[in-house]
Amino acid sequence: MDKYLKSKQTADEEEREKAKGDNHNKRSKKESSQNDIKFLIKGLRDENGLVRRSHAEALAKVGSAALPELIKALLNSKNVIQRRAAAKTLKLVEDPTALPHLIKALTNDSDSVVQFSAAGAIAIFGEAAVNHLIIVLENQEHTEMQYGLAAWCLAFIGAKAPNAIKKAAKSKNHNVKSAAISALEEHIRQSQDQEAIQLVENAINDTDENVQIEAIKLVGKLYIIESLIPTLILKLRSKKPDIRKASILSLMQLSINEAINPLTDLLEIEQDTNVKAIIELAIKKINTPKT
Repeated sequence: MDKYLKSKQTADEEEREKAKGDNHNKRSKKESSQNDIKFLIKGLRDENGLVRRSHAEALAKVGSAALPELIKALLNSKNVIQRRAAAKTLKLVEDPTALPHLIKALTNDSDSVVQFSAAGAIAIFGEAAVNHLIIVLENQEHTEMQYGLAAWCLAFIGAKAPNAIKKAAKSKNHNVKSAAISALEEHIRQSQDQEAIQLVENAINDTDENVQIEAIKLVGKLYIIESLIPTLILKLRSKKPDIRKASILSLMQLSINEAINPLTDLLEIEQDTNVKAIIELAIKKINTPKT
């Protein structure tokens, strides 16, 4: 019995020692892994672009485990090269949990390249990014460039999240609505979704000038919403020069022969020299024989 107890006690002690060793090895590996990540993060500030790229690719292979240090570098590093590279690396890691931090970099970082890089990373997350971008567009404290980058992200996402974009196109916020209308282009081109086309038709007579302009520009790009061509011709009478300009350009893109007479009439009374120049160009282009 004593031999059995001693044998069991020895086995238990060996088991505990083995467990301690295993835990120590795990801690060592974890510490080693963290040290490797920190080393790679440090490389993101290197002045050599190829070095930064190699470190970014290595961090992408590490994956989500690198997120805490990458986010720390993105938001807190005093080195602008490192912040730019961190944003680009988060794009390679492709973990959507980084989205709120990328939005913060887009809206708070003083460096325009960091903002551009953050936008590039945000755009790859598709539908998951839409609500974050809407919040940016709704906030009146952001700059025109930040609004532009958020709108670009929505346009990039476009057909990958049509339902979310269509919902945004119904927003009461003019920034959100105009960006969403523009972002419908690829979806309508691919699917000829009637609900989306109706949203464009509604937007072309919206009370907000920018929403109208985005809808007018979209009609000119699509070549498939023929029912709106008479509306474009009517828009030539708008009191807003930017709306007249957008309408002329869309009619020119579509090469609408029926627009020649209204454009000629407008040319005789137009006071804005920039608009006059565009009318002359449009008439010339529409009248040019198609080859």
